[in-house]
This record gives sequence, C-alpha cells and structure tokens, in this order.
Amino acid sequence: MSPDQLSSPPYPDLAGMPPLATPGQRFVARLIDGLVLGVIWTVALGMTGALRYGMEHPGQQDLGKVMAALIITMGVYFAYEGTMLARSGQTLGKKAMRIRVAVLSNGDIPGRQGWVRAAVYTLPGLLIPVLVGTLFWVLNVVSQLWDKPFQRCLHDKAARTVVVSAVQ
Repeated sequence: MSPDQLSSPPYPDLAGMPPLATPGQRFVARLIDGLVLGVIWTVALGMTGALRYGMEHPGQQDLGKVMAALIITMGVYFAYEGTMLARSGQTLGKKAMRIRVAVLSNGDIPGRQGWVRAAVYTLPGLLIPVLVGTLFWVLNVVSQLWDKPFQRCLHDKAARTVVVSAVQ
C-alpha cells in the first residue's frame, strides 16, 4: 500500500485533533489485530479439546467444544481490545499503523468509552454460528465508507469515538 493510499482524506479536521485515519490504515490495523485473534482462537481450541477432537475425527466437529472456544476467544479478545483502547486508544494493530481511537468531543483517550467500542465490535462474534455476527461485522466495518465527514463505524458511533492519526 502506498503512502498516498494511507494518507488522511480531505475531510474536515476535528477541532484540535489530528487528521482522520483512512479506511486503509484501519483495515491494516484490523488485519494485524486479526492475527492476535487467530492466536487466541487457536489457544482456545486447544484448551477446550476442539482442536484435538478435529484432528482425531477428520471432517467432524464437537459443537460444544467449538462453542466453548468461541466464547473464550470473544471474551479474551473483548478484554484485549477494551483494555488497550481504554488505556491508550490503541491496539497492537493501531500502534503499528500509527493511528488511535479518540473521544469525538475532545480527542481524549477513550477510557470507559473504549469498553463500549470493544463490546459493540467483539460481542456480536458470539452470534457467528447463526451468521448474524458475521453480517453485523461486515455492516459495521463498511459503514465507515458512507459515514461523512468522520468515517465512523457503528462501534465508533456507539462509543462516540473517532479514529485519528497518532503521529503529531
């Protein structure tokens, strides 16, 4: 991805805040955080025995073990995202992309609002088996493409946050 694709779009700046993060920056940050999620998922599958069961019974799954792994994964990911955002406004992916979450009204680190944002983003993942979670995630993330002028996803709107450049 070229620097031009990752530079901030020509939307109005928020008073006293850095430029908005681009959808490209946010996407790459989520890919990096997806690697964190993948590690958590793999550990949870191992802890619940779902991984071993799948290896011993090719083509079969123990739905109870997979559901337990899903609950563990979403709980740990919620804690990861909520803690990171509440403390610094940045997950590992956001740090790598040099962007951060800020409170829309004043640019502060989200604190409690980081937990709201994390809940709206992660907890629908518990509904993945019925595809509701997946459909919500897609709608949530692509909603930034038509939200003007601040490019906010649904989880940003719920928490009253915006994603901006962390480079000052």
